[in-house]
Amino acid sequence: MLARKIKKHIYWMGSVDWDSRLFDSLIPLPDGTSYNAYLIEGSEKTVLLDTVNPPMASELMAQLEGVSKIDYIVSQHAEQDHSGTIPQVLEKYPDAKVISTPKAKGMLIDLLQIPEEFFITVKDGEALSLGDKTLKFIYAPWVHWPETMVTYLEEDKILFSCDFFGSHIATTDLYVTDDSRIYEPAKRYFAEIMMPFRSVIKKNLDKLAPYDIDMIAPGHGQIFPRPAFIMDAYRDWILGPLRNTVVLPYVTMHESTQQMVDHLVSALVEKDVRVKKFNLVVTDIGKLAMALVDAATIVVGTPTVLAGPHPYAVNATFLANALRPKTKFLSIIGSYGWGGKTVETLAGMIPNLKVEVIDPVLCKGVPAESAFKALDDLAATIAQKHKEHDFI
Repeated sequence: MLARKIKKHIYWMGSVDWDSRLFDSLIPLPDGTSYNAYLIEGSEKTVLLDTVNPPMASELMAQLEGVSKIDYIVSQHAEQDHSGTIPQVLEKYPDAKVISTPKAKGMLIDLLQIPEEFFITVKDGEALSLGDKTLKFIYAPWVHWPETMVTYLEEDKILFSCDFFGSHIATTDLYVTDDSRIYEPAKRYFAEIMMPFRSVIKKNLDKLAPYDIDMIAPGHGQIFPRPAFIMDAYRDWILGPLRNTVVLPYVTMHESTQQMVDHLVSALVEKDVRVKKFNLVVTDIGKLAMALVDAATIVVGTPTVLAGPHPYAVNATFLANALRPKTKFLSIIGSYGWGGKTVETLAGMIPNLKVEVIDPVLCKGVPAESAFKALDDLAATIAQKHKEHDFI
């Protein structure tokens, strides 16, 4: 794809990746993604903001063929999907300097073996004049690595946000034209990448409040011509109320756990509690992560395997602990054959979750009437706790 003009002397460059379905060998990409770089031509200096994932390097280099000089390469984030093509760009423009935070400098030397003499490090809030355009560098740690920063173009009121406010989506639309279409990819992206750092991201949002931002240009996904949409969404995902929702990831082997899950779902729905059920054998973990953003309760369903929880249930519990959602309650349901330590194992895996653990429901073999009664009681307890907290 050719470079695309955003404003006078400001261009989108990069690659739209239609075919990738997995990011970092972990994150599903149902809609593909894009790797965005931006070229800014000032009256005196020219800057390239970020680069692209190395497999897409040929596209960026083709877009740069008509660019005679680059004075600076701004690396806002050292991860290779943004920084990985810096060495090729430096080979083409050997007089260019790499601008980064001090922490990013060390990471870029480690990850890409860029010689130290190419670097200029900037302080938080430092400005760089391009002649008729001015860049201001704003530290944004843990969005989503400790070395990250964003860049504000003062004259055009554009925030180049790298991973902040990004979304994994492949499209020919340069700008967001349908807020409802971008909402889910943006929420998925937040859930998978940003949610563990909610409190720090809130501080970074507050840090951006004094800036007059007309446009947000992220490192993945479309440009936001109406920044309030995505900034308000982030505030809701970070600070907004929890929902009257139970997220129920589960796995079953001989249908005993399945019967328990189905009964609990019916009991919760009867009490006007919303349920999002995820069969872990087939679940897109991005969908599960999204559901965790604002759900009040998690219930993990698992059979016992070799005296412990099923590995899929372990994976889901590990994921929830790593993502650190603002969930308030957690419980466990499942079956076993002769015994085990399912509850102890899973309960020991959630130190990051500030939750109240509601009494689990485990049954031996096929669930009998007593197990179904215990599930009814669990549903009643969850519904009552949601009501007491006015979850919406």
